[in-house]
Amino acid sequence: MTKKHYALAALTLFIVEVIIATKLNGNHFIRAYFGDFLVVILLYCMAKALYDFDSQRLAIGIFTFSVIVEVVQYFRIADVLQLTGWARVVVGTSFSFTDVLMYAAGCFVVWWMDHLNR
Repeated sequence: MTKKHYALAALTLFIVEVIIATKLNGNHFIRAYFGDFLVVILLYCMAKALYDFDSQRLAIGIFTFSVIVEVVQYFRIADVLQLTGWARVVVGTSFSFTDVLMYAAGCFVVWWMDHLNR
């Protein structure tokens, strides 16, 4: 895929994530699981739109970053920093091991699809 394709994919995923965050609060599966699965794919596409990173290293790096964010949620950093609005949504407010599994699945799927397209 070219940088333009990654940029278009990132833009599309960003729009989907905004819809999930703002309009699909009542759908637990989409909000709690699918959004986490997609967010790492969004980050991957954003990074690949900017630079031709090694796919495996990028997937591992994004997974590591995501786990760090999840651990920070365990320590309730959004409450400690008194975050509100979008900042609170982006950082998140609660730790879930299931989120870590969704991040792993998303990173694996995007790496695998990228690997197949080379």
